[in-house]
Parts: sequence; structure tokens; C-alpha cells
Amino acid sequence: MLKVGLIESVDPELRRLLPSGIELVLIPPHPDRPLDVEFWIAPPLPAQAERAWPFLRGVRVVQSTLAGVDALRKLLPHSVVLCDGRGIHTISTAEWAVTAILASLKYLPFYDELRRVHSWSNRREAEDRYRALHRTSRVFYPHVLVEELHAQRVLIVGYGAIGQAIEERLKPFGAEVIRIARSARPNAAQPVHSIGELPALLPSADVVVLIVPSTQETTGMIAAREFALMKKGALLVNAARGSVVDTGALLAALNNGRIRAAVDVTDPEPLPADHPLWDAPNLLLTPHVAASTPQFMVRAMQLAAAQVGRYLRGEPLENVVTGEY
Repeated sequence: MLKVGLIESVDPELRRLLPSGIELVLIPPHPDRPLDVEFWIAPPLPAQAERAWPFLRGVRVVQSTLAGVDALRKLLPHSVVLCDGRGIHTISTAEWAVTAILASLKYLPFYDELRRVHSWSNRREAEDRYRALHRTSRVFYPHVLVEELHAQRVLIVGYGAIGQAIEERLKPFGAEVIRIARSARPNAAQPVHSIGELPALLPSADVVVLIVPSTQETTGMIAAREFALMKKGALLVNAARGSVVDTGALLAALNNGRIRAAVDVTDPEPLPADHPLWDAPNLLLTPHVAASTPQFMVRAMQLAAAQVGRYLRGEPLENVVTGEY
């Protein structure tokens, strides 16, 4: 009988999604003895996976409950088949990215600051911030208190499933979307540029959304050169990995008022209490929460159950990782 390993913290109702004909091996958060497992549904918390792996015996397949598998790749030998959780986070991450864009353009962090002092008297500072970001001396009548997403050019860097979902959610706002992926797809219904075209596309983008995997190729892909190429006042949205952006260069670009940013991921992560990024201007910062919705483990277990079923029937597994991702 196929032994399927699953951390015991998963809701019993979700365990019932797994097909019959298996032996479910519940793995404690802190294992203290060897466990025989052929198909391991890895926990979403990397620390739990690191603690469990040394106690597992006979693992042939690992199904990640995360789209990113960089942490698991460090643990597993090449003989183990690794499947990523592509699709689990599509909705939640796309919603976070669009929310971050709108919150930044509508100056919601600024207005929350004013709320905390119980006065709207300084709301006209919104226009000061607008002029400083966009390097304009123009005085507006009436005052500029928020910006619009309509007609903004949004560059999506990493046009996979999540990138497509972000575009779908941007369409009703009337934004113009430019797509970048690892390889160009010029003849697709929605033309896609190659990553090599990034420097040429950055200067015209009002919003740059990062949704690429963590690989050697993407590490530090946004650094001082890229920030220098970005339009003054452009918004950088990082929903990928903290390592994709050079933190020192990001801090410099924020502190000199060249760009603004909304990030759910940082490098380092978690962010140390004394790190200067906490106090950087023009920054919306969240603690890697984009995927942490009530539906997260529901979708993860639905995917895992389907994969266990395929394995039992001798069918090809989906989302098999080759190379770095």
C-alpha cells in the first residue's frame, strides 16, 4: 500500500480529500523517529520540511505545497521526483499584486498616517508627494490627492499563470499591460517579450510587477542599473522573492525619491528589526502574506490528492520540476 506522508497539522477534513488505497503517515512538526514514506506532501513552512526530511525513509516523490521549490531543492537528492505547487497561489498572489498597485496609487498608507493623528489637515501633502515622485513643479487645481491606474503601462515580469491572472484583474481598470517571460512569444495571442528586452522596456513602464521564480538567473535581476532605467515615480511591485531585487539598490532608489515600491518579500527574510527598509519612504511593505488565505491549504490538498491519484494509477505526474524550476 502506498505510504503518503503529511504533516499532522493539516485539518482532518482536508485529509479526506486524499484517495482511498493509501496509508496516511502523519508527520509531527518535530519528528523523533524514522518514518517510511514513499509520497511526501511537503509542509508549506520550510523549517518544518527541514526538520522532517532527515527522518523520512524511502521517499520517491515530493509534492510541494508552494509554487516556489528553492527551499526543497536544497534538501532533496536528484533521485527524488519533485513537483511544484504551481496554480495553488495564482488567485491569492494576483489579488495581492493588484491590491498593492491600487493601494500605492491611491496613497492609502499616507492617508492611514493621517488617520492616526486624527486630522485630515495635511492631506494636501499628497500633491507634494506626487510632484516629488514625478519630478514636476506643476501646481494642480484642484489638488492631486490620489492617482489613477487607468491608462498606466504595467510591465509584468514573469508572465506565467500568476502573471496572466494579474493581467486579467488589471483589464477592468483600463491599464496597458506589457508582458515579459524567459523566452519571447511574439506570435501568441498576447505577445510576450523576452527577459533580455527588460532594459529597453523599463523606461516606459509606470508599474513594474515582479512574479518570477527564484533562480540563479533571477537573483538580483533588479539592481542599481534597472532602477536608473525606470521612469521617475514608477512603482515597483515585488510578489516574487526578495532575492530578485538588490536590497541596497532598492533602499537607495526609495531614499532618493526616484521610485516607490510595494513588496511582500524581502532579502533578508524575515526582515531584522533594525533593518533600514522598515523606515524607507514611498514603501508599502507586507510580511510575505500574499498566499496565506483560507483557501491556500484547500487548493494545496486538492492538487496533492490529484497527484497521489495519478501516482497510484501509474499516470504521469504534473508540475514535475526540471532544472531550477
